Amino acid sequence: MTRRSTSMTLDAALLDEARALGVNLSRAAEEGILAQVRAARALRWKQENAEAVADYNKWIEEGGVPLSQFRKF
Repeated sequence: MTRRSTSMTLDAALLDEARALGVNLSRAAEEGILAQVRAARALRWKQENAEAVADYNKWIEEGGVPLSQFRKF
């Protein structure tokens, strides 16, 4: 993975405490950003596919679960 330097502005007290505790700031920021990116991707997917999911749910409500007679549970 290629890394690139960036500049951020952070809460001073939080930054001081993180440094005092030996938190790897770059790694912590990267993990936090990754979590936000994943959440944003999931939200976008839900928004983009809401109509298809609603259509499928309606289809299941009207016709039942396909092959349900073969379920063992």
